[in-house]
Amino acid sequence: MTKIAVVPGSFDPITNGHLDIIERAAKVFPEVRVAVMNNSSKNPLFTVEERMDLISAVTSKFPNVIIESSSGLLIDYARKAGASVIVRGLRAISDFEYEMQITSMNRMLDESIETFFVMTKNQYSFLSSSIVKEVARYGGDISALVPSVVEKALREKYID
Repeated sequence: MTKIAVVPGSFDPITNGHLDIIERAAKVFPEVRVAVMNNSSKNPLFTVEERMDLISAVTSKFPNVIIESSSGLLIDYARKAGASVIVRGLRAISDFEYEMQITSMNRMLDESIETFFVMTKNQYSFLSSSIVKEVARYGGDISALVPSVVEKALREKYID
């Protein structure tokens, strides 16, 4: 049986921090499904389809990574995908409390699906999609924060 891992997120847009977590998961698990979650409480800059296209572009070098989307509960998506693991990135201690709540709820809903936490690399510990969008909105240099295809897409959203 293949171990399937899910790396969920809104990825609006995908950052180098997200990409780092996906790449590391792809080295450990035979199949990684990146689940672009359509969170109704957020007002995304990119459509789900645009986010999926950007993620596909930057993960194409990983043959075991599949990009999908979901608008329901993560645990339902993971179950349907046949996943046994959810991989979550942690940037700082402030992420831990929120992630612990989510993990506890997921465990209550389906205790057969484990959550693995991966600490982000130090250079990405401050990085979030929100910060990237804010810097991009005002024309700041985001080239070290996102893949070039994402930088181009952000510039098109804000400048063109």
